[in-house]
Amino acid sequence: MRAEPLAERANRRRFLKPFAGEALSPPPMWLMRQAGRYLPEYRETRAEAGSFLKLCYSPALAAEVTLQPIRRYGFDASILFSDILVVPDALGQEVRFVEGEGPRLDPIEDASGLSRLNRNATGEKYSTVCETVSRLRSELPDETALIGFCGAPWTVATYMVGGKGSTDQAAARLMAYKHPDTFQRLMDILVDSSVDYLSQQVEAGADALQIFDSWAGSLADNQFERWVVAPTRVMVSRLREKYPEIPILGFPRGADQLSAHFARETGVDGVSCNTAMPVSAMAELADQTGKVVQGNLDPLLLVAGGSQLDERVDEILKAMQGRKYIFNLGHGILQYTPPENVARLVERVRRAA
Repeated sequence: MRAEPLAERANRRRFLKPFAGEALSPPPMWLMRQAGRYLPEYRETRAEAGSFLKLCYSPALAAEVTLQPIRRYGFDASILFSDILVVPDALGQEVRFVEGEGPRLDPIEDASGLSRLNRNATGEKYSTVCETVSRLRSELPDETALIGFCGAPWTVATYMVGGKGSTDQAAARLMAYKHPDTFQRLMDILVDSSVDYLSQQVEAGADALQIFDSWAGSLADNQFERWVVAPTRVMVSRLREKYPEIPILGFPRGADQLSAHFARETGVDGVSCNTAMPVSAMAELADQTGKVVQGNLDPLLLVAGGSQLDERVDEILKAMQGRKYIFNLGHGILQYTPPENVARLVERVRRAA
């Protein structure tokens, strides 16, 4: 268990200061998917690995791609390079990535499909990912925070039930409506396994955690309560028992009107906001909840660059001045983002003091 108090780590790592109660200007910054296909050095390492999953399970190469954007831009935090589907893969559901199409899984369509999952089989794959975490903590600059992560149970379940990504998550939503007991069993498995996975990341050296609920916005409010808020609350509570001071960020993407409710009811320390969240609402969220807020620059604006990027960055910084805020995007960097635009963004944010 991590012995060093949050306040002491925050003295060295700016990313952690908002979680210790300090509003900074300029704010700490990192970008979702900051390690990825927009960087030529990433593409070279990815080719060396041979496949996406092999890259995720190759600690030396996964550490290398995590470090690449830190070397280029000096972000205040790095995030473990991995994928949310490591959890179902470790549980024994076959996961593969089809070039140009995305992930494919053998779908879980009914209660019998749950029998294919083995909660006791995750050790080797989780350990491999956590070897990457250990490497990173030893190789990162001491001032750079390391974020561990997993997918939220609802979002991971949508892939496990649907067998792939979708625009409406219909397969999982239907199972949750028609067979709620079966779906609850799946969610319970994911909660247990995800807590175990995140705990191992903390033990390996992660300074903070982010729980990505990328498809939270597809649910009706009552279903959001059951399948997003409730499992996240359990995860946060269990992690708090082991690691009282580990900062936890939640990202209920697309659930803007429910973000304050999510923040209060789950117990997360911070909320990441997607692009559709108005800047004024993001400031209000910080004021209402007292939580750290992160986001919400449009990734497409980072592709476009130019004066519009500068103006929007300034607008966000002005709105979030004096609040516990971390600069980030509303979703991940797009693969056709010019690296020079990222450099421009970093310079713009850092000269805002």
